[in-house]
Amino acid sequence: MNSPPENDLCSICHSHFTAPCQANCSHWFCGNCIMQVWRHGSTLQPCKCPLCRRPISLLVPSEDTIRDRNDSTVADVLGNLETYNRLFGGRSTSLVQRMQDLPFLLRRLLREMMDPQRTLPLVIRARVYIAMILSAIYIISPIDIIPEGVLGIVGLLDDLLIALIAFLHVAALYRSVLYFRHAGS
Repeated sequence: MNSPPENDLCSICHSHFTAPCQANCSHWFCGNCIMQVWRHGSTLQPCKCPLCRRPISLLVPSEDTIRDRNDSTVADVLGNLETYNRLFGGRSTSLVQRMQDLPFLLRRLLREMMDPQRTLPLVIRARVYIAMILSAIYIISPIDIIPEGVLGIVGLLDDLLIALIAFLHVAALYRSVLYFRHAGS
């Protein structure tokens, strides 16, 4: 599902979506609407989501929007989204921002890996599998940095930390794929 919910409306124009795109906070907007919000404020910094006020560092157009690339208005919207992503999508973000982006990125990655029609680069797919397998091996293995047998429940902290690092790594990999895919070259 790479499109907004069917009965949903754009929260900016309160109309049906035209050239919809999804922000890194998982909210959907019309491409033109979110570009107007950005241009209304400072164009030197990313705009904030009108719903949750998080900075929008990546805007991903829907599959239908990409398919309609030949339409001149959609092509203009896609050009504006690429410009926005080029300006703000490649910036390094804080740890808090990365953790807030985890659900959005991991959900999209899982959908993309399960969809046989989508083509995730083999190198990225391999790195995702390797990171998940190695973190699972560490979590399952009895050898730990902080042993559970000695420190009890506190010993699970290193397992949680390894899982978090693996998820952050996988999310960063997928974010780079989305950035290169939707920021133009």
